[in-house]
Amino acid sequence: MTLSRSGLYRLDGHEPVACLTVGEWGEWFEHADRQVARTVCPNGVGVSTVFLGVDIQIHEDGKPHLFETMIFGGRHDQAQWRWATWDDAVEGHAVAVALAEADDPEAA
Repeated sequence: MTLSRSGLYRLDGHEPVACLTVGEWGEWFEHADRQVARTVCPNGVGVSTVFLGVDIQIHEDGKPHLFETMIFGGRHDQAQWRWATWDDAVEGHAVAVALAEADDPEAA
């Protein structure tokens, strides 16, 4: 993946691609399907993983973290993790789902 000077990225399949201009990013973002995965566990706790398209953090490893997984509900409500690649995001989503499934939403 080429790093973006603007910090903006779009997806080409599952691969993040650096955008050269805000206009390029905005045009893509307006109609993009950014959902990587969405799960509602039997206990009602939700987990969502999306492509952000923006690298808003500074990372020691130098990789832009462009994907985010978040838990909605239960004891881990609003817990979030960020990922650099689609594959990492898919794996992280599965880990978050396991965490959410083990959760008792009444204990929140």
